[in-house]
Amino acid sequence: MRSTFDFAPLLRSSVGFENLNRLVDFASRASDGDSAYPPYNIEKLDQDRYRITMAVAGFSEAELDITVQENALVISGKSAPEANGEGRSFLHRGIARRDFERRFQLADVIKVVGASYENGLLNVDLVREIPEHKKPRKIAIGSAEPASVAIEGDKA
Repeated sequence: MRSTFDFAPLLRSSVGFENLNRLVDFASRASDGDSAYPPYNIEKLDQDRYRITMAVAGFSEAELDITVQENALVISGKSAPEANGEGRSFLHRGIARRDFERRFQLADVIKVVGASYENGLLNVDLVREIPEHKKPRKIAIGSAEPASVAIEGDKA
């Protein structure tokens, strides 16, 4: 019997690199309840720009926190207790407002450049900044003849 493995869940929470060993380790530590809430997208806007869009309906900007530490982007939400929640009776409550923490592993060259919140969607903008010494360089091809070197001083 042949088994197939779906690595899509591992690849969707990383931006800028495909280091499978680190992703497998990260996935093994994640609990099953974290995998679906809150839903999010990762977009590649162009060659060096990315955007993470997270659906955080019901949360205000003050209840959301975005932290970058080393190579990890942590987005968390803590819902404030509802002051007018007493006396309310829901027949169906489908909008989740539970606390969450979502972690994304970032490559060394990925930097968080900004965030915005509009219509229940949190957008986190990322950019890939490759240092000059890591960028590919064009090497000129010289002639096959060795350059002559002038020797100064007395001849022996």
